[in-house]
Amino acid sequence: MPRPILATIHPEGLRHNLGRARQAAPDARVWAIVKANAYGHGIERAFEGLRGADGFGLLDLDEAKRVRALGWRGPILLLEGVFELRDLELCSRLDLWHTVHCDEQVDMLATHKTNVPHRVFLKMNSGMNRLGFTPQRYRSAWTRLNALPQVDEISLMTHFSDADGATGVADQMATFASVTRDLPGERTVSNSAATLRFPISAAQASAHPDTLVASDWVRPGIAMYGSSPDHPEHNAAHWGLQPGMTLSAKIIATQDLQAGDSVGYGSSFTATQAMRIGVVACGYADGYPRICPTGTPVLVNGVRTRTVGRVSMDMITVDLDPLTKAGVPAGFGSEVTLWGRAANGTVLCIDEVAACAGTVGYELMCRLAQRVPVVVAD
Repeated sequence: MPRPILATIHPEGLRHNLGRARQAAPDARVWAIVKANAYGHGIERAFEGLRGADGFGLLDLDEAKRVRALGWRGPILLLEGVFELRDLELCSRLDLWHTVHCDEQVDMLATHKTNVPHRVFLKMNSGMNRLGFTPQRYRSAWTRLNALPQVDEISLMTHFSDADGATGVADQMATFASVTRDLPGERTVSNSAATLRFPISAAQASAHPDTLVASDWVRPGIAMYGSSPDHPEHNAAHWGLQPGMTLSAKIIATQDLQAGDSVGYGSSFTATQAMRIGVVACGYADGYPRICPTGTPVLVNGVRTRTVGRVSMDMITVDLDPLTKAGVPAGFGSEVTLWGRAANGTVLCIDEVAACAGTVGYELMCRLAQRVPVVVAD
């Protein structure tokens, strides 16, 4: 039989999370962000759960081709725009909308020969300092784009650097609002954190046009996949999100330890009393973070317990004593949920595991190894 480890994609969870984005931004249309192969879930596997979105946001032309091949005929937005002149030909052929964030992309459009003008999203660098025109240059960039016959509608966008933290979005939003106040075009400003934490209605934006912006399109990414955009301040349950992915494995051996016995490479864990541990068919070669310390939470048969010792390439070890105390038997073949939803419905949020590894849920989703089989839940 195959090695007992499995990643399960949950279309119903993705569909639910898309609905939460709509509830948070009822006046807006929703881009489902599927960059990085749908945050490691697989575009083809995630599509059924996200096809209720108004459009798909992604990074490269290959991803755009894959979405079109699935039968999607609605909007697709290239979030980083094009990288060379010939990309614009494919944008025309696949009917792709694309971001314009630098002079070089404007130059490419100016020399592009096309019979069908492009829908573009002009990006402002309102404080993230990655992509986009500075507020001082934004209107001149808009004027230049607006004069090109190769350009049809110009939408306006920015990206918040601190929507997930204490700084919030007020300063960047005010900058964007003041610069774009009298420019035509739809706005898209809100990522997952801004959509959930700082919802701005059209009525609020209309009453405060110099400081507030309502997104005509919101761009939820991580929230679509069941991870909280502001963990640990709020967890996924707080935002009403469901797991988009479960990583599960099985116990392939057990060991009974005595006080003083150590576990794993480097003997980094030593038992202080008699205890039973389970050896799980999952390791860092599967995408589970090697850096996760003793105490990282896992579920065994739906009961919360912890890892002990170092994560190795193909195995981790877990404490089975909490299951004995709970009266739940555990041994060879028992289900271990590394993150996601256990068979009994108990959820271990991916953010908890990521926090133990000093990272974020995004990384764990995206680093799932190719050797892990993946199925889509019914």
